[in-house]
Amino acid sequence: MGGIKALILACILVLNQSFVFGNTDQNDVSALNVLYTSFNSPSQLTGWSSANSGDPCGQAWLGVTCAGSSVKSIKLSGMGLTGNLGYNLNNMASLTELDLSNNNLGGGQQIPYNLPPNLERFNLAGNQFNGNLPYSISYMVTLKYLILGHNQLQGNLTDIFYKLTNLTTMDLSFNSLTGDLPQSFSSLTSLNTLYVQNNQFTGTIDVLAALPLEDLNVESNRFTGWIPDRLQKINNLQTGGNSWSSGPAPPPPPYTPPPPGRKVNPGQNSNSGNNPSSGGGSGGGGSSGIGGGGIAGIIISVLAVGGIVAFFLVKKKSWKGEQNPEQKQPFAPFAPFASNGEKEMKLTQTVSILDNSALPPAAPISLKPPPKIHKSFDENDTSNKPVAKKTDLAPIKATVYSIADLQMATNSFSVDNLVGEGSFGRVYRAEFDDEKVLAVKKINFNALPNLSSGDFIELVSNISCLHHLNLSELVGYCNEHGQHLLVYEFHGNGSLHDFLRLPDDYNKPLSWNQRVKIALGSARALEYLHEVCSPSIIHKHFKSSNILLDMELNPHVSDSGLASLVPNPEFQASDENSGYTAPEVSMSGQYSLKSDIYSFGVVMLELLTGRKPFDGSRPRSEQSLVRWATPQLHDIDALDRMVDPALQGLYPAKSLSRFADVIALCVQPEPEFRPPMSEVVQALVRLVQRANMSKRMVGGDGQGSPWRSDETDTPDYTF
Repeated sequence: MGGIKALILACILVLNQSFVFGNTDQNDVSALNVLYTSFNSPSQLTGWSSANSGDPCGQAWLGVTCAGSSVKSIKLSGMGLTGNLGYNLNNMASLTELDLSNNNLGGGQQIPYNLPPNLERFNLAGNQFNGNLPYSISYMVTLKYLILGHNQLQGNLTDIFYKLTNLTTMDLSFNSLTGDLPQSFSSLTSLNTLYVQNNQFTGTIDVLAALPLEDLNVESNRFTGWIPDRLQKINNLQTGGNSWSSGPAPPPPPYTPPPPGRKVNPGQNSNSGNNPSSGGGSGGGGSSGIGGGGIAGIIISVLAVGGIVAFFLVKKKSWKGEQNPEQKQPFAPFAPFASNGEKEMKLTQTVSILDNSALPPAAPISLKPPPKIHKSFDENDTSNKPVAKKTDLAPIKATVYSIADLQMATNSFSVDNLVGEGSFGRVYRAEFDDEKVLAVKKINFNALPNLSSGDFIELVSNISCLHHLNLSELVGYCNEHGQHLLVYEFHGNGSLHDFLRLPDDYNKPLSWNQRVKIALGSARALEYLHEVCSPSIIHKHFKSSNILLDMELNPHVSDSGLASLVPNPEFQASDENSGYTAPEVSMSGQYSLKSDIYSFGVVMLELLTGRKPFDGSRPRSEQSLVRWATPQLHDIDALDRMVDPALQGLYPAKSLSRFADVIALCVQPEPEFRPPMSEVVQALVRLVQRANMSKRMVGGDGQGSPWRSDETDTPDYTF
């Protein structure tokens, strides 16, 4: 009996050991596995694994510290790491410190926005991250240390700092950040250390005046104006290498009135008593006497107050006329799921876009005085008069081209230089004197008949804010003589639509790996539009002809942001038969994020089968690609028959099956069941990771049957 008790006790001890040391939170395990793969599986990270397993809190994973079953900190400074940060660090809810400083991470890519939400210390200094700060930082309300110095960050800082009231130290030094310091800096009420030296910031530093700073370095920027008196009292202050103004600083706005007890009397002699207790009137009177100078001062004050009151009475009406609570917010590429309050705070840096389906087209911006008929500014006016557009456009960094420049570069828009035609206009190849080759999109007036000059500039302003590796980048624009043209990067391999259907004599067919790469890159572009931009941007015209391929076959999605000016019904109708349109759009004409996801699924079907979305030359049952393919997506034998013959059977069977699983989810007829793009991206990333792992295990090239026969793991798409 005693032996049985001992055996039971030993089993309990073993179970307890496995519970303590083998119970790391699965979200943390998964995130660290992905992180390891994103680091290119470095051998110096002892204990780490790229397999979907491991026990970081029970085993010795280098640099990982836990509390119970949760990972609390990751410290891997100076480890020679390369690659990026993965896609699911946001699942590490218990992580409070992430220090990856002094490595070679980033590779010119942006800091990913899926960051741990409860970080207190975040250090990426001394890496190679590009772009701007991700908007997800705005939600890290527990953040105390933000160290991003010595990277390649660029662009204007956006207002993402309003909630970071616990931040004590911020280092953005030695980057290429531009523009003014954002107004939200004024909310950093705990900030005592700020380093922004060696950037290209402009404007004043007045926004820092009320902060409890003890250590401030703003050297080697382009700041102007005066250094606030309060900041000059900081012991550790470095301000050299800027363009500060000399001479006395102006009074701070708004104007501060004289201290109580002093008389504002410009006619008074300098020797006159200013103390109210002196009773010094010129007429030999007591304290109630008022001289001529005093009367003049009162008259001036009354006139001034009257002028101010009259000014605000006039402005009140115009403000009422300008307010439009139903107005759509502009898109800006920095906020997943921003609240209404946060959107309002960003209005100073962006410009509103009116919904052309609900309001008349906006008139060109005019500097003439307002009309005397005040009814047009009254909130009760329901006439169809043009609505004046706001002029607080974000700075446009794109190059301005003249019509003459573009005519020369395109040989007067010669047919020989025509490279494509879409819903919004024709695209021409343009070669300039410096041998630079760009693509010029000439906006079709029939597609956007109500596009005014003001609308176009507003459109350019917003599109120029979109920056992603898998979006076609806006380079410049032209707005002359009623012509509207957009100038983009030129991608030498044309569109995916054309590349899939070119004869073998012109191009080598896309391999399976290349097709997966194109799908993943395109998914990342849509994820950026849907879940990073605020408000979300619906593409509306996502199709293979709008996916351009560069010389390395990286995808670049074009026409992003153009659909904010909805095309007329004629163009919508022409798209309904294209095969990309989601069922709910065909029925209601209303596009949504989910309709984009349906269109993405159709593009994946093109990559899988090589077929067109709609092909009238095929038998009736096969004309619609979605209707023909959907019933066969979960049938392995049918999948083999569906695959593009150009692949010649060189594809991994498991990868093909998982690819088909994602397609099936995206093209579901019910939009509510389609996954968000972030989950589509994760599924494709897992597909690539498993394929790479199988390839390393087998030693194959990922193209033929050796890879297929050894894939034994099961699909894992948990949307």
